[in-house]
Amino acid sequence: MTPRFLLLATAAATLTACAGTPDANPALDQARAKYNAVQGEAQVRRHATEELAMAGTALQRTEKSHRDGDSATEVNHLAYLTTQRVAIAQETAAARTAQEVTASAAAERDRMRLELRTNEADTAQQQLAASQQSGARKSAELAQADRSAAEDQARLARSDARVGSLEQQLVDLNAKRTERGIVVTLGDLLFDSGRAQLQASSTRSMGQLADFMKRNPQRSAAVEGHTDSVGSASSNQDLSDRRAQAVVAALVDLGVGADRLTARGNGQGQPVAGNDTAAGRQMNRRVEVVFAPQAGDILTR
Repeated sequence: MTPRFLLLATAAATLTACAGTPDANPALDQARAKYNAVQGEAQVRRHATEELAMAGTALQRTEKSHRDGDSATEVNHLAYLTTQRVAIAQETAAARTAQEVTASAAAERDRMRLELRTNEADTAQQQLAASQQSGARKSAELAQADRSAAEDQARLARSDARVGSLEQQLVDLNAKRTERGIVVTLGDLLFDSGRAQLQASSTRSMGQLADFMKRNPQRSAAVEGHTDSVGSASSNQDLSDRRAQAVVAALVDLGVGADRLTARGNGQGQPVAGNDTAAGRQMNRRVEVVFAPQAGDILTR
């Protein structure tokens, strides 16, 4: 075999190997980094073994999808779920650590009470003043231990309630995860044809949105109007602007701060379906409320 042939064979093998290697995926890399980081947390390994294992399984599924050449959208979605599994493991570990601290505080409280009673029984009359001072000090410590235990329990309850409430609120709104964030789509049935005044039937949808934003005051939203291609581009742009502003005005009337909302019309330029059918045009006539993603948005597509 000649040196020239060996050189050509080596080059072909290298090209083949490169062709079989999938492109890097930033979302997968980020999910892998977060999982690797949380593996090093002793609190998580001790208190969230099962949740950490589920995160590892989710990461393996994401890596397999990437190796199998699945679409970037699918790999990104699986990577997002992996990241959420990692977050759940961390939340669970923190909650169980708090429970452990609470139990320890209760045991210490009981020990201190027993010590207090023993001291009172064994103290002679000449040591009465000293015993009273000690009892007062220990009573204050017990009160502090009780307060700390109550605070830990309340903090744990708030954490559990926050995660469950947020997820249920997003599901109730029929929210979808996209590359832009969490999107709530309001169909054209909220408006009369060619008009920007909200119909009475929109009250429930607006109420749900306003309630969600009031329960989550740290979130802001971009309200975006869209139309089909019927009519001129300028008239569609104007209609989409006015519909987005109408939704913002309705939310402000329901108690949402105006500084948390922006309105923008996109006209006919961002269709989600073809404009050659009535069904497609109806899907394109919509208002989207976009919430930037935050940690804790455990939501599947």
